[in-house]
Amino acid sequence: MSFETPLPPYNASDPYATFVNSSCFDLLLIEMVPLASRLAEESAAKRGAVPSNVDEEEESEIAFRKLDSIGYRVGQGLVERKQIDNLKTNHRGVYVLTDNTFRPLARMSMSSSSEAVVRAQPFLWFPCGVIRGALGSMGINATVQAETTELPAATFQIKTIAPQL
Repeated sequence: MSFETPLPPYNASDPYATFVNSSCFDLLLIEMVPLASRLAEESAAKRGAVPSNVDEEEESEIAFRKLDSIGYRVGQGLVERKQIDNLKTNHRGVYVLTDNTFRPLARMSMSSSSEAVVRAQPFLWFPCGVIRGALGSMGINATVQAETTELPAATFQIKTIAPQL
C-alpha cells in the first residue's frame, strides 16, 4: 500500500492493488489525536479524578498509549513500503529512520515553529504504533520513538528487543 501516486501502467481492477488516499489519512489522523485526548479525560473522570487535578503528563501518557496501541493493530495488518530519506544503524539493534517530508506533518502550521514542534508530537504516536505493529507482524519485537525538530521532518528511532531465552 502506498500514499504515492501510482505510476502507469496500473490496473485498478487488480484485486491485489491497494491505494490509499493521503487526504483521508490526514483527516483520520487529525481526528484521532483529539479523540485520544477526550478518552484520556473520560478515563480520569471514571477513576474519580477531578478534571482540574488531572496531571497533564498523565493525560498525555494515556493518549499516547491509546494512539500507539491503535497504530500497532493497524501496523500488524499493514506492511507498507515507503521510501525514507535516511536510515542509520549501529548494528546492535538500533535503527534511525529520517523522513524529511513526513506527510502527516506537512500541512501543520503554528504562529511559531517551536509551538508547531510541540503540537506535532501527538501526531507521531499513531505512526509509531503502525511501525511497531508492522515489525511485530514480521516477528520483530521493538520499541519505536519519534520526534520532530522542524516540520515536516520526522525521525523514528527503532530499538529491537532481543527475545528472552
